[in-house]
Amino acid sequence: MLLRQLPEEVESYRDRFWRREPELRLEEALGAERFIDAVGFCSAMTDARRPGPSLYIAVCGRRDAHMPRNVQKDSESRLTWTIKDELVRRGRVYYGKLRGNRSIFITRRLVPHFNSIFGLKRKQETTVLSQPARDILKVLRKEWEMATGDLRGASGVSMRSTLTKAIDELQKTFKIIPSEIVYQPKFTYIWSLAEGRFHDELATMINREDALKEIARAYLIGAGMTMRGELARVTGLSNPDAGIGNWALVDEGFASRIAPGVYCLKESLNFRR
Repeated sequence: MLLRQLPEEVESYRDRFWRREPELRLEEALGAERFIDAVGFCSAMTDARRPGPSLYIAVCGRRDAHMPRNVQKDSESRLTWTIKDELVRRGRVYYGKLRGNRSIFITRRLVPHFNSIFGLKRKQETTVLSQPARDILKVLRKEWEMATGDLRGASGVSMRSTLTKAIDELQKTFKIIPSEIVYQPKFTYIWSLAEGRFHDELATMINREDALKEIARAYLIGAGMTMRGELARVTGLSNPDAGIGNWALVDEGFASRIAPGVYCLKESLNFRR
């Protein structure tokens, strides 16, 4: 069976779970936290051109939401940005970048699982992290939080591009997170150690195979069916790792494989092969 697009019943399933319906749209941070807890993880500002649950699409409350060119004048984009900032300040869900510069929200229960895949143990830092990233991490381990400009001065990483690359590197390895966004007197991020807010979650050890399975489970519960390569594109996992997670759900009896790379919930949806 060659499946090129999702059946309409799957799209309707996603409409409800991912809040792609007007009556389910998000309007404030508390509702957004509940949404993230329900879906497990979601992107921040992606639109209908990328797969997966999205805070922006849930704010719009429609399946075909597209980010406009001029986001400053768009009420839905502004509201999404405002909610995102509030979620970062509240710190009840994880926010940071993963592979491919994806900005993603993760519910607390799945932070150990993502950390198992993308995180870095302290003893690995000297061999994996770049020198600028280690310099920034050294400063934050002393100060715990610092604005971007102050961090540049304290770390000695003076080039803006190098600093940005190093900060992204540390986010992708679950070392630092943005803990606040400040707009006055000028726009800046406040950076903090991830373990400061998520100490227990980052200290929890999860077997890699179990981590892949639970990430795949969380996505399939909200998606109903996953197309070939979809889980990898949404999460930043490699295709082989995404396959390991999906196959584990099949072995468990939680999912069915209905075509190469295509998996669906075994009990909730019934599709013909």
